[in-house]
Amino acid sequence: MTGKKLSLERKKMLAGYVYIAPWAIGFALFMLYPLIYSLWLAFHEVVGVGNFDLEPVGWGNFNKAFVLDTQFIPLFISVVQDAVINTPLILVFSLFIAILLNHKIRGRAFFRAAFFLPVLIGSGLAMQQLLYAGVGKDTLVNGIGVPEEVFLYMGPTFSQIVFDMLSRLTVIFWKTGVQILLFLAGLQGISLSLYESARCDGATEWEMFWKITLPLISPIILLNLVYTCVDSFTDINNRMMVYIKDTAFTKIEMGYASGMGWIYFLFIFLLLIIVFASTRRLVVYTGEK
Repeated sequence: MTGKKLSLERKKMLAGYVYIAPWAIGFALFMLYPLIYSLWLAFHEVVGVGNFDLEPVGWGNFNKAFVLDTQFIPLFISVVQDAVINTPLILVFSLFIAILLNHKIRGRAFFRAAFFLPVLIGSGLAMQQLLYAGVGKDTLVNGIGVPEEVFLYMGPTFSQIVFDMLSRLTVIFWKTGVQILLFLAGLQGISLSLYESARCDGATEWEMFWKITLPLISPIILLNLVYTCVDSFTDINNRMMVYIKDTAFTKIEMGYASGMGWIYFLFIFLLLIIVFASTRRLVVYTGEK
């Protein structure tokens, strides 16, 4: 009995399952139960911390977030505004730097490492120690090279605008390491023969960018868009994440914190669905039939 040979599409599908299998197993073992329990906890309130006794409150925690809590809605809107502004700026800047680093220039390896260094410093314990040591927004902005005396001559309104712009630039510089590497991988995957053929037809660099580069790296743009959104909403310095954590472990309102967490999670989930739906026709997959 001769078995059927696997088609190329089926082999790619199986390879994809193999790659995601470690994540799926880890999620099922370590994340699935806490996720379900947090949803259960969102409809209860902890009345006895020692014994962790729960009292059903129905939709009370969700009602408290939208109606009673005066901090949740303004904080939520502020976090969304920051993400909406920072995400396109990060994508444009990282794509620009990736295009520059993709050319043969002196010190290319050094600049790649320099842009990726904040990813290593800003993760986990290292970033926490820097924050505890007082390396906050003020220190980072002053590190750009603007003396404090300059702000005194600008006036309170204009100096606040400049300070906010420099703070946002600091965030953009700090958050582009992974995106630059992904864009570099996408750019290096484009065949040079496409550019050579376009030059023979008289195409300019600007035309090749819009007709070749941008369409072929559109899957990487979508990947970076999703990554940047998730990274922005779940960052260690995100004020909503800090507020949820303080509510759970400082105020010991774990049920209410779970409710806010699920509201936050559902918003991010719906946002990603909108992103995928709105960009479905714009993304070019070269392997499609």
